[in-house]
Amino acid sequence: MFFSKSITFDQEELNEVALAANANSVYSTIENEFIERLKAGEPQAFDELVTHYSANIYALLLRLTEDDEEARDLTQDTFLSALRAIKNFRGDADLKTWLYRIAVNESRNRFRWWKRRNRSSMISLDADAFNQNPLSETISDSAKNPEEETLKRERERALRQALSELPANFREVIVLRDIQGLSYEEVASALETNVGTVKSRIARGREELRKKLSGF
Repeated sequence: MFFSKSITFDQEELNEVALAANANSVYSTIENEFIERLKAGEPQAFDELVTHYSANIYALLLRLTEDDEEARDLTQDTFLSALRAIKNFRGDADLKTWLYRIAVNESRNRFRWWKRRNRSSMISLDADAFNQNPLSETISDSAKNPEEETLKRERERALRQALSELPANFREVIVLRDIQGLSYEEVASALETNVGTVKSRIARGREELRKKLSGF
């Protein structure tokens, strides 16, 4: 005689799963409707897009450039490019990740433009933004006295310098993952590559940073 093993689930857990699934469905529906408004050329929808995402896009671009004015210009270029490209948006990524992809491409194009004119380009990153592991282990942000504050500033300068010396492909993934907080999948989508490549670049980039900051 065979007895089937009963499996029981906590009702509260089932409710949480159902709520999460429903929330994701509602969010997806709202975003799809918003995208349709953008594709229809609705001015208010574009204004909402800029209002909602401009701070994040600007923060990303500021971390990929050394210049506040250039970051602002690139932010504007990103949204203008998004406006031109929205009708071809296929939904292979969410709207935020798609915008990050455009912003990174705008930054790359600007870098190549400056490089052709023999201008060196460096990035400036706020070290305090490295609040996710494992980079948080590299530099401590605690400063309880003037001596520690001075050391903190020296470490931040060292980090900015180290980041500026990283190859662009390492710098991009670290900024997107460790500063902007994107998931590996979102970073891969933003850079139009695969997750394995993203993880490899992040690991190598972090290792390079640790080597450069070994004295701190």
